[in-house]
Amino acid sequence: MLCWLTLYLAQSRCHAKFRRISAKDVIVNQMPPKKSLRMTPRKTRSTDPEDYQDLPQTIGVMSKSFVDGSVVPLHSHERDQLLYGISGIMRLRTEAEAWIVPPDGAVYIPAGTAHSINMHGVVDMRTLYIDARRGDDRPRTLSVVAVSALLRELILALNEEPVAYVPESRGGLIAQLIEHEIERSHELSLKVPLPNDPRLQRLCAELLADPSDRRTLDDWAIVAGASTRTLARLFENDLGMSFNQWRQRIRFHNALEALSSGESIARVAARHGYRSASAFSAAFAKVMGMSPSKVAVK
Repeated sequence: MLCWLTLYLAQSRCHAKFRRISAKDVIVNQMPPKKSLRMTPRKTRSTDPEDYQDLPQTIGVMSKSFVDGSVVPLHSHERDQLLYGISGIMRLRTEAEAWIVPPDGAVYIPAGTAHSINMHGVVDMRTLYIDARRGDDRPRTLSVVAVSALLRELILALNEEPVAYVPESRGGLIAQLIEHEIERSHELSLKVPLPNDPRLQRLCAELLADPSDRRTLDDWAIVAGASTRTLARLFENDLGMSFNQWRQRIRFHNALEALSSGESIARVAARHGYRSASAFSAAFAKVMGMSPSKVAVK
């Protein structure tokens, strides 16, 4: 009797244990599988200009940053461009002209125009690629234009939209406003014409390398291999301005770079031969179309 009871209790405990395990297993097996918490990576915007030439809309925007001293070699694009640097200064060269683009300016480049770009300071660039065939009243010549506060914010806003968008979308409406703002923008006198005559090319190349060079036109006659009178005539005929006017313009371009990098107006004025900061400021504003205080780092 005792053996039978012992066997019965042992079997009961075994069945109870089996039932507990089975119930737990059933509960576990009925629980839905845990979902994987993978984060979807945000798509990065392409920094290859070729990806913006065949977009379905009129305007596409590319964002790209450059370190100080970066150089974009000679190239051209199928679309018009508006190059805008949120920070830093860009020097742009074509075969015929040199341009400087301050932080509050942008350069409009027609399609097919071969150009190179040198970066001064860290340049945080936004490039609008514009299908000019779909517009009517847009400037067609290479020029530096002032960027209004509205145009700046519109460019930044379009950069937050999808690369490709439909005309009725928010991106399409922003693009329409950008077109209107470009048409209303005024040109800045930030162009330095470059010579075709080999004699002027030697002279101008040295002055571009060192704008502070104080040699007179008589001194340059020896370098250029032409008389002073011939050089004066070449400047007027080839570049549309006198030697002093051309040198002043490249000096002001150099001054603009110095001001934007933090050098004081008084120091820049003295280095360029002006007796006072006020005299320098007046001459700078007359030639460049902006006050030096506007570009000076506060």
